[in-house]
Amino acid sequence: MKSDNFLFWQKWLTYANVMTVCVGLLVAFGGNSFLFKLHNNYSQELFFNGQDFSPELLFFKNWLFGIIGGTIVGFHLLMIFISENAFKKKEPWAYIALWVGLLSWFIIDSSISIYYGAIYNVVLINLVALVLIAVPLLMCRKEFKNNA
Repeated sequence: MKSDNFLFWQKWLTYANVMTVCVGLLVAFGGNSFLFKLHNNYSQELFFNGQDFSPELLFFKNWLFGIIGGTIVGFHLLMIFISENAFKKKEPWAYIALWVGLLSWFIIDSSISIYYGAIYNVVLINLVALVLIAVPLLMCRKEFKNNA
């Protein structure tokens, strides 16, 4: 792969994670905004028979979204640091680490979502993040095969 082509995909990887950090901040601090209306509506329908969240439940949901958002931010900041350092230097461990982190999150989160019937979470959140981050990893695989 040409150096320019690798740099394009490496930057895609970084910026996809920057966008996901922003989503994590929105989840943490704006989980009740219009941006999450569809997700919240599906959650109300699935878990609460379409009823509005009570004030106590909304308080609990805001706490959960806060810690979920914080986890999203931390995970994707780590991916940014790997992308901008070891991945950019084509260190094989970085490629493996990004795949392991991405797939372990995706499999666990999606399996639990499917188990509880929250397919909307897999479609609206998980698949989007998976594609945004997996595409540059797939496009760069030969670079890391050559360096192993």
